[in-house]
Amino acid sequence: MLGCSAAHAVQPDEIMSDPAKELRARDLSRELRCMVCQNQSIDDSEAPLARDLRLLVRERIAAGDSDAQVLDFLVARYGEFVLLKPRVEPHTLLLWLLPPLALGGGGVALWINGRRRSKSAAAGDGSTVELTADEEARLQQLIAEEPLPDRPV
Repeated sequence: MLGCSAAHAVQPDEIMSDPAKELRARDLSRELRCMVCQNQSIDDSEAPLARDLRLLVRERIAAGDSDAQVLDFLVARYGEFVLLKPRVEPHTLLLWLLPPLALGGGGVALWINGRRRSKSAAAGDGSTVELTADEEARLQQLIAEEPLPDRPV
């Protein structure tokens, strides 16, 4: 039963007779988003729209389209959202650059915070109190008068 968990939603009547073309169709189906499920490829989805898209992919391959032509056709028809992995283009540049920029910004923030903490620890954090001259003299007198318990007098 566990071995069946990776089963795909492709029905037997959808499978192409040419194994090479079927392999291309399966590869393309894994790159396309099910518009109903949105987080699954059309290869994994059992939604009726996903089945229609799988059949459309197979029709385009049977007609002789290349993989790029099939993807271009579907993007023209359904928009960039149909791709599970969006293309790197000027209008998707922010989508591709935002995660590394956020990670880098977080790293810089941690570095700055670490430097601030090390500087405040080195300079003292203000919790020490300076003694006046009278207090210092009184402390020295108390130290001189009282023997330490671990030293003999």
